[in-house]
Amino acid sequence: MTRSRALDPDVCGVTAAIDVIDGKWKTTLLWLLESGPQRPGALRRQIPGLTEKVLTQALREMEADGLVHREVHNVLPLKTVYSLTSFGQDLADALAPLSDWGHRRLERLADPLAAS
Repeated sequence: MTRSRALDPDVCGVTAAIDVIDGKWKTTLLWLLESGPQRPGALRRQIPGLTEKVLTQALREMEADGLVHREVHNVLPLKTVYSLTSFGQDLADALAPLSDWGHRRLERLADPLAAS
């Protein structure tokens, strides 16, 4: 969804919310940042297959959406730390029931008798 469409009051709220977490890595980053502030290198090490470029892009988009706060410490070398904003924590809290549902779905898929 484009930014101009996101401002449209007639857009479904779920669609607007999903737009903020759309992408392969944003929900994982949100989940990791729930445990506390982290440096980009630590985040990248926890997500195999995530490149530095894509990590930077995702974090910048999440910062622009008000989900994460970027703090740069003026030391050499520069130290950057990302943390969830209160708005980002609100989103994480809202996604918790969806996460629970997803885990139940995975359990059902693993148990063929429960799926029927």
